[in-house]
Amino acid sequence: MEVKASLKHLRMSPQKVRLVIDVVRTMPVAKALAQLQFMNKLAAVSVSKLIKSGIANAVNLYDLSADNLYIKEIFADAGVTLKRWAPRAHGRATAIRKRACHINLVLAEIKDSGKHEKKVVKAAEPVKLEKLAKEGEAALKSSVDGKDKKVSAKGEAGAKGFTSRTFRRKSG
Repeated sequence: MEVKASLKHLRMSPQKVRLVIDVVRTMPVAKALAQLQFMNKLAAVSVSKLIKSGIANAVNLYDLSADNLYIKEIFADAGVTLKRWAPRAHGRATAIRKRACHINLVLAEIKDSGKHEKKVVKAAEPVKLEKLAKEGEAALKSSVDGKDKKVSAKGEAGAKGFTSRTFRRKSG
């Protein structure tokens, strides 16, 4: 079973990121995270976040064990390059290329567990605002006991008008 994760538009050159990912390629994920924790490179933070994201995908979507995963593939491709200019002598300008990269990660199982289907999460039924408003009005009427029935008709109408105005109001 393979699980994928990707990091797009990282504002770091692919050459610098490749120095880090070459170290952790084909390692078990726990060992790779331990290696990245003590690496003195800025790209190590982003790569470790990506590996943790891949582990979370495997555990939450496919119900795989995090101890049974290793890094099958990891590679950094060039992303969008921002072009800037720096002034130079005699009125000239030289290009400055601010590079970005995309990192792709594929995790696989060390020992095949036989699980190959994605978990299906069933969404709850959406709540209707009209139903909530009616329930709120019914609860308001039932909470009024004998002593509090001295509320004028204007007060009851005001409460009803408030809830209907609240749920009719446009947001944003």
